[in-house]
Amino acid sequence: MTLERVAQGGLVLLGCGKMGSALLAGWLKAGAPVASVWVIEPNPSEWLTATGVHLNKGVPTAPAVALLAVKPQMMGAALPALQALGNGATLFVSIAAGTTIAAFEAALGASTPIVRTMPNTPAMVNRGITALCRNGHVSDADMALAVDLMAAVGQTVILDGEHQIDAVTAVSGSGPAYVFHLIEALASAAEAAGLSPAVAMQLARATVSGAGELAQQSPDTAAQLRINVTSPGGTTAAALAVLMPELPGLMTRAVKAAADRGRELGK
Repeated sequence: MTLERVAQGGLVLLGCGKMGSALLAGWLKAGAPVASVWVIEPNPSEWLTATGVHLNKGVPTAPAVALLAVKPQMMGAALPALQALGNGATLFVSIAAGTTIAAFEAALGASTPIVRTMPNTPAMVNRGITALCRNGHVSDADMALAVDLMAAVGQTVILDGEHQIDAVTAVSGSGPAYVFHLIEALASAAEAAGLSPAVAMQLARATVSGAGELAQQSPDTAAQLRINVTSPGGTTAAALAVLMPELPGLMTRAVKAAADRGRELGK
């Protein structure tokens, strides 16, 4: 991570729950000096208290970046603590789902540089992926800093604009829940085939996580990886004959439902 701006100007983290803690741990591991980090968190964990960062001691006058990591429903009550930093050089980075850039501009000032992001829960094990978009006051250097900060917990992608954020929310933001449900369904099917619940769940968890890791590391496309496992006329082909006519359409409808709901919540 490029730490010069953080070290010189300071970083404010508003909210340090599970996601905020994962980010902070990544920044500190990358070498961010604890003396340059201010955290506002009403219910600090023992781990946070032991980090040595400035905890609930106000904020610097003009920090380089303020990262907003509180739940969307708490944002209205939390933002006033940082309102004085708006319309200045401080870069605001939000990981709050459903809160638009326009809402932040209304609260912080129309000239405030704001990056909106959508991370996902695998960030807690440094396997997340975060999509980022910005308003017109964010410079390329600001965007590079935001990407750097979010890269502490996984991969990053830059969107063409905020209009794409609902699709991202529906795919990678909500997507881990779809995968967890796949594990549930696969384990349930394994039990129906005669396996014990414990063995069924172990097989389902390991199969999904292992296949995901193979997909991540392999140069092959997902389609090719599927073909590699599928012998003509074999057991996998028999199963895919059931899944493939149904799953693509089902997933398209599910993602659309999530994206539509995201647009509704953003109004």
